[in-house]
This record gives sequence, C-alpha cells and structure tokens, in this order.
Amino acid sequence: MEQPKLAEELKRMEYEPLLPIEKKLIGWSLALGLSLIVVLVWLSRVVLK
Repeated sequence: MEQPKLAEELKRMEYEPLLPIEKKLIGWSLALGLSLIVVLVWLSRVVLK
C-alpha cells in the first residue's frame, strides 16, 4: 500500500483558524526568543570586548 503524499493530505485538510490562546502562545514565544537574542548579543559584546 502506497503512503499518501504530504501535499495531497494538506489539500484534503479543512482550514482551521488559530484559537486565541494559540495566538497568544505564538506571540509570547516570539517575544521571548527575540528578547533572549538581544540579551545574548549584548552579553557577548560586553564580555568579549
């Protein structure tokens, strides 16, 4: 039996909008990631002068 292709499966899926909690989690994750990058860049410049 042949495995279904990913593109075919994605075409058959129904559209499901993101829930508000999912949007909040995505926002918090992006904010945390960007802030940690800023802190790490700042630390590397201060420590590795």
